[in-house]
Amino acid sequence: MSIRPLDGVRVLELGNYIAAPTAGRILGDFGAEVIKVERPKAGDELRNWRLYGGDTSMLYRTINRNKKSITLDLRTETGRGIVLDLVRRCDVLLENFRPGMLEKWGLGPEVLNEANPDLVITRISAYGQTGPMSERPGFAAVAEAVGGLRELVGDADRPPVRTGVSIGDSIAGIYAAFGTVMALFQRERSTERDAPVPLRERVIDVALNEAILSVMESLVPDYLAYGIQRERVGGRMEGIAPSNAYPCADGTSIIIGGNGDAIFQRYMAVIERPDLAADPELQDNAGRWRHRERLDAAIGEWTIRHTRAEALKLLDAAAIPCGPIYTAADIVADEQYRARNMIQPFAVDVGAPEPKVVGFPGIVPVIGDQSLPIRTVGPDLGEHTREVLSDLLGMSEAEIDALEAR
Repeated sequence: MSIRPLDGVRVLELGNYIAAPTAGRILGDFGAEVIKVERPKAGDELRNWRLYGGDTSMLYRTINRNKKSITLDLRTETGRGIVLDLVRRCDVLLENFRPGMLEKWGLGPEVLNEANPDLVITRISAYGQTGPMSERPGFAAVAEAVGGLRELVGDADRPPVRTGVSIGDSIAGIYAAFGTVMALFQRERSTERDAPVPLRERVIDVALNEAILSVMESLVPDYLAYGIQRERVGGRMEGIAPSNAYPCADGTSIIIGGNGDAIFQRYMAVIERPDLAADPELQDNAGRWRHRERLDAAIGEWTIRHTRAEALKLLDAAAIPCGPIYTAADIVADEQYRARNMIQPFAVDVGAPEPKVVGFPGIVPVIGDQSLPIRTVGPDLGEHTREVLSDLLGMSEAEIDALEAR
């Protein structure tokens, strides 16, 4: 039997794109029943992002796995009324609209609280629900810039670049899931004490820019303590050397982290540079950072003489932290991912005459020794409308037919 710690928790997701749906995905991964509300006909815009075939992208299928999809028009009184009816039967409401939108629709926290005094309300927005910038719109790209990340990504002699994924949305979604579980835990303990949790403590407020700021390590303290303005350093990490990506003879690259003092000595022995191992200037990290260009040149001269497999074998034998830079094809073929059930196959529509078996990333963190099984990939638009409205709200087929017609 699968371990699902959140069995029995029901979540109503009103979110689009990536941030709130990521939080919903995590809650669903561990057993919560997640009911995703989408716009009639169009649905979540993510359905069309990176769509190479069929009518639903693999991005949507991935981020909205283990969920049910229903369609409701929140611009109508009927749609909003059904949302409130569902809220009465849910533990959590997730949303990532622009601040004020729920209130405009008559679905603000006070109204939701009247419908369900135990509801956890998790809200994700660009800058949070309060403060002078709260009403401004903003996607993850903007939040990554305002949160301090974008300034550090790329090479010093070029404009900042972004990472290849919506990292700001994903980090915010993870925080939102954690905040939701934290609020559910607090609610559970308060029930045992017969002391209800006040509304303000059941509203989880996640800002994209703050989620990014929270993973920027000592960026701000270093500035305030020492006046240090961190700069882009390409594939390196500021103040840590040698740690970088290096080219190999077969056209691939590898990552090597040899910045520990003892590791550095073994590292230099592997690349046959005892002179660097003995250099007084290179005996601590500060000195190695000052001489990072010289070190990277020496390491690159060694790696380019070896294939990726050869270089990694020699480095592994000396216990030097290292690894290949994987493509999707490498990940699919990797025995470590396979051993932990981290690529799980599902037959999905890709626009071909027959469904295709596609591997989807497994559930993190692992409980036990393997990823929990994914129950379903992201659903078709409105796939569960009749099931949810009938089973949860007791609506008749005729009522649902009339709703769909409107």
